[in-house]
Amino acid sequence: MSKLWGGRFTKETNKLVEEFTASISFDQKLAKEDIAGSLAHVQMLGECGIIPLEDADKIKEGLLEIKTMVDQNEVEFLVEDEDIHMNIEKLLIEKIGPVGGKLHTGRSRNDQVATDMHLYLRTKTTELIKLLEDVQGALLVQAKENIHTLIPGYTHLQRAQPVSFAHHLMAYFWMFERDKERLIDSLKRVNWLPLGAGALAGTTFPIKRERVAELLGFETIYPNSMDAVSDRDFILEFLSIGSIIMTHISRLSEELVIWSSQEFQFVELDDSFCTGSSIMPQKKNPDVPELLRGKTGRTYGNLIGLLTVLKGLPLAYNKDLQEDKEGMFDTVETLEGSLMLLAPMIESMTVNKDIMRKAINNDFSNATDIADYLVRKGLPFREAHEVIGKIVLYSIQQQKFLLDLSFEEYQEFSSLFEEDIYEVLSPEHVVAVRNSFGGTSPEQVEQQIKLAESKLGK
Repeated sequence: MSKLWGGRFTKETNKLVEEFTASISFDQKLAKEDIAGSLAHVQMLGECGIIPLEDADKIKEGLLEIKTMVDQNEVEFLVEDEDIHMNIEKLLIEKIGPVGGKLHTGRSRNDQVATDMHLYLRTKTTELIKLLEDVQGALLVQAKENIHTLIPGYTHLQRAQPVSFAHHLMAYFWMFERDKERLIDSLKRVNWLPLGAGALAGTTFPIKRERVAELLGFETIYPNSMDAVSDRDFILEFLSIGSIIMTHISRLSEELVIWSSQEFQFVELDDSFCTGSSIMPQKKNPDVPELLRGKTGRTYGNLIGLLTVLKGLPLAYNKDLQEDKEGMFDTVETLEGSLMLLAPMIESMTVNKDIMRKAINNDFSNATDIADYLVRKGLPFREAHEVIGKIVLYSIQQQKFLLDLSFEEYQEFSSLFEEDIYEVLSPEHVVAVRNSFGGTSPEQVEQQIKLAESKLGK
């Protein structure tokens, strides 16, 4: 039989079965990780005397040659060899002869593939943390330039109170900071070594899993062999974190789409991050944030897909687990592409400060400050709230805003009003007096930015 496992079989694998069950079309992404795991494994086999040292050295030389071929895209992976593990092992045997078959001593594809994915996610998680920091850095650049830029703050997408634009942007900084912390924490689970668990029950050979862990930089070894080969929690956790990251990217993207619309015009995205219309020459479409928003659904689907695969699986390894990889790869690539685009798009956007300020002048987002003003004069808040509601209704009927009303008009609603009401209602004052920790005052925003810079080590 042509298969490395074909000794027990009397017939060749049906071609449709071969194509259906093969994973090489996607798990070839794990080639470098598979070789790294094999190098550590064979080093340990030689040191433990499980195979002769000269055989171990020959296998290592062969694996390094294959790694060079992989790096230079000189390897043609074959469907008939099923997966990345069998492809590399077959290449090794072709290159160095039957001694290459000793590499698989004391391990199974079950613990091998799990190790590959741990190695892959460890690398990608570290890279994604850096990409998140790039986005945070871009938000900081814009925030530092817009501490005194005022924008309407919204609840229910209705204007609520004016805020510093920097304060608004920094909300996303802290979302991404939590995402970063989640990724950092997840590394504790990613950094568990499955290799040495065998197919499910361990091995009869006197292996030293601690030595493999040391060579590969793993901090923890799975203490249960059945758990080691069937655990995909670390991928579930990554897909969950990835979905949360994309949720935050999507929320920010939605704001960029709204802010850059003709109705708002709060920001203008750089031409390099927009596209035009094939029929309407005046259009400048925010395709990048729209697509970032749309790609969020992919990451949700990948998470739900793996949850569904795992929910009914008995221990230990089952072929269903082959379905863990494509969603993981897709989420990694979606996150990488999204974060790499998001950082420069934020940093290069133009903030239309005058239009933002005009929007604040033409709304009632300073109404709460009148209520606070009356409360300080001794009026119970509920009564003050009713007074302000009547003032706003009157202003709408008169087609005026609160700063347009005369002092006499204010006096008609309450004798507690004095001339200082106009100072209280100025947008700068409204923002400045919200000076509680985490508030939107310039002083608090500057402190927030300093704290954020310390998080990035700047």
